[in-house]
Amino acid sequence: MPIPADLLSTALAGIAFVGCGMASASAAPATHLRRRETVVNGKRVKTIDVHAHCIVPAAAALINHPLEAPGLLMHDTSTRIAAMDAQGIDVEALSINPYWYRAERDAAAELIKIQNETLVEFCAASPDRFVAFATAALQYPDLAAQQVEHAVKTLGFRGVGVAGSVAGEELANPRFHPFWAKCEELGVLVFMHPLGTRELEPSGRLGGSGLLTNTIGNPLETTIALSHLIFEGTLDRFPGLKICAAHGGGFLPSYANRSDAVTRCFPDRVGPLPKKNPTAYLKDGQLFFDTIVFTPEALRHLIAETGAGQVMIGTDYPFPWTSTEVDLVLGIPDLTDNERIAILGGTAARLLGIAS
Repeated sequence: MPIPADLLSTALAGIAFVGCGMASASAAPATHLRRRETVVNGKRVKTIDVHAHCIVPAAAALINHPLEAPGLLMHDTSTRIAAMDAQGIDVEALSINPYWYRAERDAAAELIKIQNETLVEFCAASPDRFVAFATAALQYPDLAAQQVEHAVKTLGFRGVGVAGSVAGEELANPRFHPFWAKCEELGVLVFMHPLGTRELEPSGRLGGSGLLTNTIGNPLETTIALSHLIFEGTLDRFPGLKICAAHGGGFLPSYANRSDAVTRCFPDRVGPLPKKNPTAYLKDGQLFFDTIVFTPEALRHLIAETGAGQVMIGTDYPFPWTSTEVDLVLGIPDLTDNERIAILGGTAARLLGIAS
């Protein structure tokens, strides 16, 4: 059932873009420059950013969640589109960092309803520039499965966003199997964005200088989440799952060979062994990764460990982690034209059902 027109109007007038717990890029009006076109070997390439943030204030207000940053409002996307044009980003896949995992069931159900329907309306207004990941109340796996089915079959979403844990519970917990089963059944891409390793924060180990709650805490949560999904057998149980891990998959791709080694060195202490070497899960089509790793060598290494077909552009907009992802991909040596095109947008287009 559609949300009332007055509530939807309020939501549409008040969607703001936010991200990884940092101050946003300036929201001052931007001078609109000519849209940059990305070309590979003479061929125009549609570029797709799989990691771009937003929030729906009308949904957040249901549980009194404060906005992380003022960002950009729904009725004025000029700054965002200007940044996309300058960077050579044709399409953003919008996601919302889950803040509702501790909400009561009825509130969470209404929140997700408003959120998803507002995202649909927003993307429909600029279908050539925006798609979105649906949201779900994962703390109630049965409800989350219903929400994903509705989002795909009724609202037209091709992906869903999750955090790296759910109110302290691992995504590999068997109670989340109904959600993973539904995602596999529907063939949707799951975008996993961490909320930090909050269980470490009370100890003070991530305090002090360096914004370590984000700098280390975010990629660490992704590393833990992916490791559990591998070792607890979730990826084996649902071989059709497709998960894109933010920030280049955290630390796992850089040291996944240790996970292979532990199965050889301490097989009696690992527990039930996964069906494959852990490194195989990075390459076999279940796990995908964005390009937010900052340097050509880091991206070259990520590609070497996972394969070019598993990597997609991410910018973390509107937060100023990076604005040069297209150039980063174009500058990596020894990639074929087809590999560059896949990273720039081909893989994302296939997974999200975006016309090339």
